[in-house]
Amino acid sequence: MRFEETPIPGAYRVWPEPLSDDRGFFARTHCVEEFAALGLVGAFAQSSVSFNARRGTVRGMHFSVAPHAETKLVRCTGGAIHDVLVDLRPDSASYLKSFAAALTQENRCALYIPVGVAHGFQALTDAAEVLYMIDRPYVAGSARGLRWNDPALDVTWPEPVTVIAERDLAYPDWTA
Repeated sequence: MRFEETPIPGAYRVWPEPLSDDRGFFARTHCVEEFAALGLVGAFAQSSVSFNARRGTVRGMHFSVAPHAETKLVRCTGGAIHDVLVDLRPDSASYLKSFAAALTQENRCALYIPVGVAHGFQALTDAAEVLYMIDRPYVAGSARGLRWNDPALDVTWPEPVTVIAERDLAYPDWTA
């Protein structure tokens, strides 16, 4: 695996490094020891999948708060998504800055999302599937969100929004 720092401290793109032969390839996508060597959470307690039937679907912007704040490793396993991170840590050099990356079934890239960073994505294809690895079990009372088009976040979505949950539409604007 190759870890590539993003402009958001503690967030990484994680690229598999395939070993190819006549059968296809084999690539490691997660290793507790390699994550730990960078000081990252590497033990994940839960995995979840998000299936998005229609192109243009937006999910987010989601985060969780202490004492159940989550670290996530997110990978697109079907289709393609435009994945967005927003740094919500007031003491961070990238506070309220965003970073976006294309995650596709072809590039197999993952995003490592540390505690304090909101996450959302837009499906760029029909039938986009996203795998989440999460370091702790989900606790609904710790779940929070920001409105997907909050002007304070300056997030640009590449496609018209075609589907979004009522919950995501109702999130408030960010206030520090």
